[in-house]
Amino acid sequence: MFKRIADLRIDKDKTQQEIANILMCNRQVYARYERGIREIPVSMLLALAKYYGVSTDYILGLTDNPTPYSRKSTK
Repeated sequence: MFKRIADLRIDKDKTQQEIANILMCNRQVYARYERGIREIPVSMLLALAKYYGVSTDYILGLTDNPTPYSRKSTK
């Protein structure tokens, strides 16, 4: 998981500070998420998935398919 969030950030040419700003945390806290020193809160996991356009399962390493699941209509 930790490598994935770093890879996603690097692929978008973003700095740790830019992602920390999006998550409204300081850079040191975000850096600890990337290194696996701290666990990512669910709210930040969801924010990262939305920002990068990937599924939370992809970030968590449960799938290699980055595409988010489509929501089924309840009509």
